[in-house]
This record gives sequence, C-alpha cells and structure tokens, in this order.
Amino acid sequence: MGILINNETKVIVQGITGREGSVRTKYMKDYGTNLIGGTSPGKSGQEVHSVPVFNTVKEIVREQGDIDFSVIFVPGSALKTAVMEAADAGVKNIIPCVEGTPIHDIMEMIAYAKAKGSRLIGPGSIGILTPGEAVVGWLGGNVEWANKFFQKGHIGVFSRSGGQSGTIPWVLREGGFGVSTVIHTGTEPVLGTSMADLLPFFEEDPDTHGVAVYAEIGGSQEEECAEVIAAGKFTKPFVIYVAGAWAPEGQRFSHASNIVERGRGSAKSKMEAITQAGGFVAERPTDIPLILKEKLGK
Repeated sequence: MGILINNETKVIVQGITGREGSVRTKYMKDYGTNLIGGTSPGKSGQEVHSVPVFNTVKEIVREQGDIDFSVIFVPGSALKTAVMEAADAGVKNIIPCVEGTPIHDIMEMIAYAKAKGSRLIGPGSIGILTPGEAVVGWLGGNVEWANKFFQKGHIGVFSRSGGQSGTIPWVLREGGFGVSTVIHTGTEPVLGTSMADLLPFFEEDPDTHGVAVYAEIGGSQEEECAEVIAAGKFTKPFVIYVAGAWAPEGQRFSHASNIVERGRGSAKSKMEAITQAGGFVAERPTDIPLILKEKLGK
C-alpha cells in the first residue's frame, strides 16, 4: 500500500508545457500515475501527452474536484507564486521539483502552505514513488529504470540525496527486500516536510515493516527521527547508513546545505541518537538488508 500516493491519487503538473514538465509528465503517466491535468497560463485547451492543460489550478479544481498532489516544474523565480497558487486552490500536497530557490522565498512558501493546510515536500525534492502504483516527480527517471530499481515490498525509504534515493532500494532488492514507498525529502537548507514528519505515516501503514535511510552529515533530520522513535511514535525497525563520516565539524559534504555545526548533524551524533533511541546503524549500505533480516526474522 505504501504512504501518500497510490494509483488513485489525483495529481497535477504545474508548468506542464515546459520542457521538464512535458518530459516528466510522460514518465509519470507511463508509470501509471493518475494525472488529471496541468497548468500553463494562456494555454488552456491544449494537451500534453493526453493530459489536459488549464490556465490555473483553481480551474482544474472546478472541473476535476479536489487535488491530492501538485508537482511543480517552473523556474526558481516563479516557484513561490506557483506554490501559493496550489495552496490557495486547496491542493493537499505540493512537491516543487526546483533547486536553487532563494531562502527567503522558501521560508515564505513553507509558512504560506502550512497556513492553508497544504503539505510542502521539498523544495528540491525529485519526488515520491510507490512501486507498481504511482510516481510523483521524476524519481526513477524512466519506467524501465523505475521498474528495475524499485521492487514492491515492505520497507519504506527516505533520502536527502536524489541519487541515493535509488541506491537504497537497489541494495534492498539485492538483499531480498522490496520497498513500500520511497521519498526524497529535498536538498534545500530548509524543507517543508522532514523525515520525522513523515515517519508516523510509515508507522500507520500495515504494508511497511521497517524503514531504511541513506543519511548524510549535516542537518538534523536523523536526530529528529530518533526523537520520534524514542517517543514511541515509530516502533518498527529503523536502519540508517550515514555517508561522510570522515568529515570534520564545519566541513560541507554532498549538498551545499549539509553542514556540521554545534555538535549536531555529525555522523557521530546521528548514529548515537538513532542507536540510543532503539534504531540501528549500518556500516555499509549493503549491511542494511542484513540488519533488517535479523530484526524482522526473515
């Protein structure tokens, strides 16, 4: 079953007639995502890969009803306006697949979406995928690769890295596991939704038996997950691999936003927090399925 998306989830694409929007629309549609429309001001009445185009999000709502997800492919300078438009229309979840947005714009978008009751995932997320059901964004790249890397199963996956969002599912597949839902949380310094925010959804999903995380130094997402686990709000096996354990405090690693400072965000602090909360740490990515087999009795 997975979390957040399935083949009935109603999805729209803002910026559907642009190069990225068009290419990603075809991928999502071919994978099986329930795309009900897209927006491009002044181009209402057109179609992109048989998906109808509207001028605004509110036009889609009037014709198609409530929208579960909007995935956004617009220039960074137009992102804040696009997010606010989706939130104003009552879109439940918004994924801006856009990087390099000014930090003050991100802060405004997050606050605005929250005030309107919308969940913002990202910015800088490449999306969410529930194998055999739907993909929102461009996680997986194309249907052939998505089917190869993301095998349906019972392990939820988080990653701050878009590329590594495919590595962990592949390692799990090679180790005899499939995945329930894979979520790339985004690459920007400030995110609308953290791993800790989403962890309770995996707890509630009967088809998710555990969670695997590709972690990086910097930020506090994993420590926040530890707090959720310690509070008893997530009780299933939780396994992380932390990349960049060699980096000293103050060293930037991988994403520009990932910096270790003030004793929080280091590999050591992440591993200690997860272990103390009752989670598990893998020394290598390939150890993740071995730990899961032991903890799940496979």
